[in-house]
Amino acid sequence: MGRPPTIDRDRVLDIAEGILLKAGTGGLTMDAVAKAAGVSKGGVQSRFGTKDDLIAAMIERWGREYDAQITALAGPSPTPVEAVRGHVEATMAMDADSHARAAGMMAALIEAKQHIDSTRAWYGERFGGLDPRSEEGRRARLAFLAAEGAFLLRAFGFMDFPDEEWGSLRHDLRALLDGRS
Repeated sequence: MGRPPTIDRDRVLDIAEGILLKAGTGGLTMDAVAKAAGVSKGGVQSRFGTKDDLIAAMIERWGREYDAQITALAGPSPTPVEAVRGHVEATMAMDADSHARAAGMMAALIEAKQHIDSTRAWYGERFGGLDPRSEEGRRARLAFLAAEGAFLLRAFGFMDFPDEEWGSLRHDLRALLDGRS
């Protein structure tokens, strides 16, 4: 019998995320992760496989964390509109560190094109059930797209939203979702 793994998966994922945020996907190597974690490259490879598998593990963990957040906000089996409402709340509540983390993960997705299909499926599972024929579905679709757009603009530093303006946008998105726009 072999020894049980001694490499803490979450710790290594935290380290890999840190490298990704500082150095981008080009700087995210198995060597860099191993050195930063104080373990062998072979140990990281045995735990995660390839760099691509490591990125997939980060994206999977990020998705699980997001799902837990949405469940806390919208319940365990939200309707598509309730899921959008939870998504808008979660997105608008993100702090600067969360924006940076999400932007880093988005950058990894763009460079690791093989993950685009799984991300497309992720979005489809969560928001594909919106009914564009209903007023509520159209409002939810607009709120979702507006929240995603605002998030991307803020996360990538294309627009600076002072806290007061960000709060106002959050209020406007809630009003749109509630049909009070």
